[in-house]
Amino acid sequence: MTDKPTEADLNALDVTDAEAAEINSIAQPLVPDAAPDADDDLVQIDSTTDGVVFVTINRPQKKNAFDAATIAALHEAFETLHGADRVRAVVVRGAGGTFSAGADLNWMRDAAGWSESDNRDDAMGLAKMLKALHDIPALTVAVVEGNAMGGGAGIVAACDMAVAVEGARFAFSEVKLGLIPATIAPYVIEAVGARRARQLFLTGNAFDADYAAHAGLIDLVLPEGSVDEFLSMLSDSLTGNAPGAMGEAKRLVNDIAHHKIDSGLLDETAKRIARARVSDEGREGVAAFLEKRKASWTV
Repeated sequence: MTDKPTEADLNALDVTDAEAAEINSIAQPLVPDAAPDADDDLVQIDSTTDGVVFVTINRPQKKNAFDAATIAALHEAFETLHGADRVRAVVVRGAGGTFSAGADLNWMRDAAGWSESDNRDDAMGLAKMLKALHDIPALTVAVVEGNAMGGGAGIVAACDMAVAVEGARFAFSEVKLGLIPATIAPYVIEAVGARRARQLFLTGNAFDADYAAHAGLIDLVLPEGSVDEFLSMLSDSLTGNAPGAMGEAKRLVNDIAHHKIDSGLLDETAKRIARARVSDEGREGVAAFLEKRKASWTV
């Protein structure tokens, strides 16, 4: 992992859009220091110079299963990336060849003895972590190796894009335990649709990467050993994109999805493109196109 930014680095982030556009790549994650109670061992954050940040769940000895501490560490990582500068993509992975086995057994055992109120408070931790992931301005990408079960599959659904290596397995098996996949449901339903979600949730059956792609939970099945090649291709495809425009495009989708196409929506979309055209990125991007040169943010 690259060195954490100094106070001078953080102060230097207070720049105009035009100044930011002149910086062609990131040399470090450009995120603030973690909070004092963060556990760096549970979640690792690394970055590349072309604006890709890797968030890795780091409990390989537990198959990256969730407990309260791991959820809190992920939440902190995702929240931190809301304010990261010049980040184009956030890749979520699991250490040790497994994405996530879902809930930690000891955590589940403890929760069984809690009150309904205590369980509600605990569940809000997972709900807030998923929302923090969903709301990251950059493109979020889940890379699934091994298993992604329960809440792990929920993280996959909460990302903008997901790929899985051949042999990966998925399941929403909560009903087999007398439970329901409540906190992950909004993201799974958005990814696969209500009818498919009913089938996956009510059967609780495990399924492979090919079926996950058919269902819409993932976008692509990768051959074994091709993850690095995929990530390199993804990074290369994003280097010409304006980071600010990527965030605005994502907000556009989130804000107008399922919205009635009425006069209010027409007005709002017209305002947004007008704002983009006069922004520093918009002016620079159009000028670069007309002048047949690379935009200043291109790595």
